Amino acid sequence: MELRDVIKAPMVTEKGTDVGELGQVVFEVDTRAGKDDIRKAVEKLFEVKVASVRTMNYLGRKVRRGKVLGRKRAWKKAYVTLAEGEVIDLMEKV
Repeated sequence: MELRDVIKAPMVTEKGTDVGELGQVVFEVDTRAGKDDIRKAVEKLFEVKVASVRTMNYLGRKVRRGKVLGRKRAWKKAYVTLAEGEVIDLMEKV
C-alpha cells in the first residue's frame, strides 16, 4: 500500500478540533491500513514525529430506500498523537 493512499482526509469536526489542543490530529484512513502504516504516512507527509496512533473501525449502517435495502460504506478513523512540541496545521496543508 502506498503511503499517500493511507490517509484519505483530515476530520475537521468539533471533537477533532478539541483533541487538537491535546496534541492529537484525527484522520480518516484506509480500512486496510495498520497503525505502523498510518504512523509512517503522517511522519512522511507532514514531517512530524508521532508518539502514538489509535484507530477505530466503523461498520456501514443499514439504509433503506423504499423497498431496496442497502448499506453505507465501512470506514476507519485514526487519532494520531504527536510528539511533544510537534504541530500539524491542517489549514496550511490544504
